Amino acid sequence: MKIAVLDWYTVNVSGDIPTDSLEAFGDVKIIPLTSPDKTAENIGDAEIVLCNKVMITKEVMDACPKIRYIGLFATGFNNVDIEYAAKKGITVCNAGQYSTNAVAQQTFAYILDHFSRIRDYDTAVKNGEWERSPAFSYFPVPTAELSGKTLSVVGYGSIGRKVAEIGRAFGMNIVIATRTFPQNCPYEVTDIMTAAKKADVLTFHCPLTDKTKGIIGSKLLSNMKKSAVLINTSRGGVVCEKELAEALASNRISAAYLDVLEKEPMSPDTPLKNLPNCIITPHTAWAALETRRRLVDIVCSNIRAWSDGCPQNKVN
Repeated sequence: MKIAVLDWYTVNVSGDIPTDSLEAFGDVKIIPLTSPDKTAENIGDAEIVLCNKVMITKEVMDACPKIRYIGLFATGFNNVDIEYAAKKGITVCNAGQYSTNAVAQQTFAYILDHFSRIRDYDTAVKNGEWERSPAFSYFPVPTAELSGKTLSVVGYGSIGRKVAEIGRAFGMNIVIATRTFPQNCPYEVTDIMTAAKKADVLTFHCPLTDKTKGIIGSKLLSNMKKSAVLINTSRGGVVCEKELAEALASNRISAAYLDVLEKEPMSPDTPLKNLPNCIITPHTAWAALETRRRLVDIVCSNIRAWSDGCPQNKVN
């Protein structure tokens, strides 16, 4: 069986994941990255197509009639025309819930960075400030405990639940905002504007939909405390970047930590780029080695299940 992997670089930029597990399924063609004009050419006569963000459109599927299966190195599947794939009898499977621990961990790396100020104190020490201190303890930069702070979590899927669980372990008050009322939820559940108003930390773990697109805008931001911190590790499209930049520049909120942007890789003219109270990481929350290994394992498990006639994680 011929397998085309269209953007292996997005999963394995560091070269730390071998391709053996994929090669067990057949003749594998590894392509680091695929441009839109090369998609059909790179797929060729492959029966299995594996990708992360490459667009698999109607035109691509028509140009590659041997495709029988599309596997995604991702939870999202908006890059595949799943309805047309179903019409052509092509199975599409995603990889869900592989990144829960890693994304929750990075969310708290942001929270701890803000409240414990480790970077600021490391800089102070390296600049010799502690050496010049008249007292044994030097703490000119304010820090704060998480216990008693309110953590508002938007989205209550596996990541949102994990973040809430960790927050409770720190003694935080947990508030949940989600489109459907969760069963047996041990936390306060409310609407997003109320959650934003109560939040010391407002963190987003929701999908990008018509209802969530641009929801982090001036209306929501004006509802938050001036001391509040915003975190987004979900999708860049939930943020109106211009309005967030204005809120940060005017100190309408204290800080923002973002792992995703509207355009990725980041556009050099994003209004958020040079704001001192906006910390941006390059879509790394999901990228821990163990997480990427788990992702590849799920993708291989999906191929195996499909080959056995019992597809799992099927999205069409």
